[in-house]
Amino acid sequence: MSGIFDENNMMYALEKYLPQGEKISAGIHACASESQVNGIFTGCVLDEITVLPSGSGDELKVRRTKYSAYDIYLGITSRCLIIAECEDYRHLYEFDVDLDPEVVAVTEVHDAISLKDMGTCYLLEEIGHLEIKKGWMGSVKCNITMKNGDYFKLMFPKRGGLGGGMPHHEKYREDIIARLSEHNV
Repeated sequence: MSGIFDENNMMYALEKYLPQGEKISAGIHACASESQVNGIFTGCVLDEITVLPSGSGDELKVRRTKYSAYDIYLGITSRCLIIAECEDYRHLYEFDVDLDPEVVAVTEVHDAISLKDMGTCYLLEEIGHLEIKKGWMGSVKCNITMKNGDYFKLMFPKRGGLGGGMPHHEKYREDIIARLSEHNV
C-alpha cells in the first residue's frame, strides 16, 4: 500500500494510458467510491476479459462497474483526463447491455484489448457534467459524468499520503480541480 503514495509509481501508471504527444501536467492519488464505464466493440470475440479480433464481425456491448472504494491515480494533460488504478481491482462486467452506439463510441477491434483498460483516457471536452464540492477534513468530492454515460465518483484527499512520497499533491490537486472546472458544461 505504501508504494501507492509515490509520484514515480503514479507517473509510470498514468503514462501507460497517455496518448502520443500528450504530457501529464498534474497527477494525484484519489479514491473512487463508484464507477461505470461503457464500451461497444465490433469484429471481435471475448476471451475471459480480453477482446480479440475476429473476422466474424460480432458486436460486444460491455458495462464495467464498481461500487466500493478503491485507489486510483488521476492525471491531466492539456487535452486529456487519465485514470489508472493503483492496484489490480475486481469489477463487475455486464455483457449485452443496452448501449446506444450514437452515444457510446464503437471500437473496431484490430488488436487484443483488455477490458481492464476501458475508461482510462478521456478528452476533457467529453466531460458532460462535473460536480465539485468540499468533503470531510479538507478533501474534495468530485463527480464526473462523461457525455457517453461513463461516470466516476471520486474523492481527492487533502494530502498525498504519509512519508512525503507525493510532495506536489496539494498543488497538483488544485491544478486538476481548476482544469476540470474549465470543462464543466
